[in-house]
Amino acid sequence: MPALKQSRFARNQIGSHFFCATHGQGKPVRRAVIRWTRLFLTHAALAPAINQMGDRKAVDSAPRFSKRCIVAESFTPSERTRVVREAHRGAYDRETIYRILDEGLVCHVGFATDGQPYVIPTLFARVGDAIYFHGSAASRMLRGVSEGLSVCVTVTLTDGIVLARSVFNHSMNYRSVVALGKAKLVDAPEEKLQALRAFTEKILPGRWNDARQPNEKELKATSVLRLPLTEASAKIRKGPPEDDAPDRELPIWAGVIPLQLAAGAPIRDEQCDPAIPLPAYAAQYRR
Repeated sequence: MPALKQSRFARNQIGSHFFCATHGQGKPVRRAVIRWTRLFLTHAALAPAINQMGDRKAVDSAPRFSKRCIVAESFTPSERTRVVREAHRGAYDRETIYRILDEGLVCHVGFATDGQPYVIPTLFARVGDAIYFHGSAASRMLRGVSEGLSVCVTVTLTDGIVLARSVFNHSMNYRSVVALGKAKLVDAPEEKLQALRAFTEKILPGRWNDARQPNEKELKATSVLRLPLTEASAKIRKGPPEDDAPDRELPIWAGVIPLQLAAGAPIRDEQCDPAIPLPAYAAQYRR
């Protein structure tokens, strides 16, 4: 591994291991091999629950692989991810992008099979610097996935309806992320199980330990894919309407109608024993 002049840590992922090298002043290079599963389990056990904190400070408080190996704080815009229209709304820093991913519940996965494009909505979870999403083992999305599946993953949060004085300038306040790359099938049973845990804990922290764990048959029927976050960008619109100067004099109401996802009161299943108390994590659930 070549020496680094500017940073003290170098990282290279090969197979299921991370190789980290530490460079000191006049000191020999020390190499440590850290099992991927260990890193994954450490983060997966904490990140989903932290990501659902009400104050949305997941990125600041959740552990990152970069604690041991430096990861660039921003994505380098590529020709595929650079925001072209309204470029000032683009964002490429990991903090902004990860906040949006952590708040979103559903992603849309775009891919092509036999020349036919598809876009499939599915649950997902970010664990460290990767997105995990799942589907049925019989899904067309998984055909030929052994070599990696080229995908475009998008997540969108709608924050408000923007009412301008002209129809042309009506808009939405939103936060969105586009991530590109090759998704690969997760084969390791331990990593697969922890990815499913991450999905569950992201939706409702505390539910994984309360519910029955997946059995062998269910695990075989469910496929999980991992998309490393190496090429991504965000686009954000916020604020009031942007009317043309002459339209501002028109006697028409203009402004923003805020939108938010809110949880209603839990509804007990008719076949659920009335003696079973409502879990605190369900009664107190907030988005």
